[in-house]
Amino acid sequence: MALFPFCKTPTGPVRMSRMQLVLCCFLLSLIIYFLHGRKAAVSVESAHPIFHAFGMERGRMKTDMTVVRAAKLPTPVETPWGAPLVWGGTRNSEWRRAKLTQQEIRIGLLALVVGTYAQFIRRFLSSAETHFLPGQMVTYYILTDNPRSLDPPMELGPDRQMKVLPVAELPGWERLAQRRMFLLADAIRNPIGHEVEYIFCADIDQEFMAPVGEEILGDLVATLHPELYGMPRNAFPYEVDEVSSACVEEDEGDYYYTSELYGGLVSEMYKLARACSLLILQDQSNGVRARGLEESYLNRYLIDHRPTCVLSPEYSWWDSGLAAYVPIQRIVSWGRQCEAYDKQKREEHKC
Repeated sequence: MALFPFCKTPTGPVRMSRMQLVLCCFLLSLIIYFLHGRKAAVSVESAHPIFHAFGMERGRMKTDMTVVRAAKLPTPVETPWGAPLVWGGTRNSEWRRAKLTQQEIRIGLLALVVGTYAQFIRRFLSSAETHFLPGQMVTYYILTDNPRSLDPPMELGPDRQMKVLPVAELPGWERLAQRRMFLLADAIRNPIGHEVEYIFCADIDQEFMAPVGEEILGDLVATLHPELYGMPRNAFPYEVDEVSSACVEEDEGDYYYTSELYGGLVSEMYKLARACSLLILQDQSNGVRARGLEESYLNRYLIDHRPTCVLSPEYSWWDSGLAAYVPIQRIVSWGRQCEAYDKQKREEHKC
């Protein structure tokens, strides 16, 4: 029996139209794809703003898409430009932890806590106390419009401290996303730049689920987006509007990075935050808003200044129909996890 009836008949092959030929090749490629360890296609709709950028045509808006989710993708340990691509359980990561554990390194973990995001702070901090660079000197920098949300103060472990940096109220998620780079640059300039060697910026609605150690340290560190790892380049929701300072051309870009976690040396992070702030300010003055907000400018910067260390999706993960398989879920974003839930699950998990 012929696999594709229109490709071959019992009496031999027949001439196919161009459309039939294209369809035949497409179905054949899907079969090959499945034979290489992929799961069946799932139809999903992502609530995150960056996915409004999806679509095969440049600039076309598309949110309802059918994709093939990877059951298990390769775990390369190096980027095309030679930077380490970090998976926490590899020998490379074990070697880096062993090398740096004996050194006294001052590290900062910064999170912006405004409005209703205050509900996540205790889970974030308690999980960081357990899993974020245990044994190292860590300062938590909490930028908040409501310092009282931290009362009563949490008891922290040895060599751990928390500093609260008040900021003006920032209502609305979009306004918050556009202001975070400005706030980060100001905080690094004073006081962070004088107090720690490394600073990591993390979304407060995350939870550390497994050890996150010295393997993450690098001059400039970025984290791969879990829903886009292993996807083709034309699926990356880069900014495509040519009038935007965040615009990425079709021949640019190696990976798509999440804004859930990024960091590095304070000097490099100040350069990043200041550059992104200026790009955002330039677009605002021209009445332009990048579709991925802060994440669009972050990706633009990281194309021009490639990270010296790239973290795998283990370090920023949530369960959805698009998320890549990871050996260990080290950091989970409950904010984006809730976006992936249907109404019933949101109620069950009190999202």
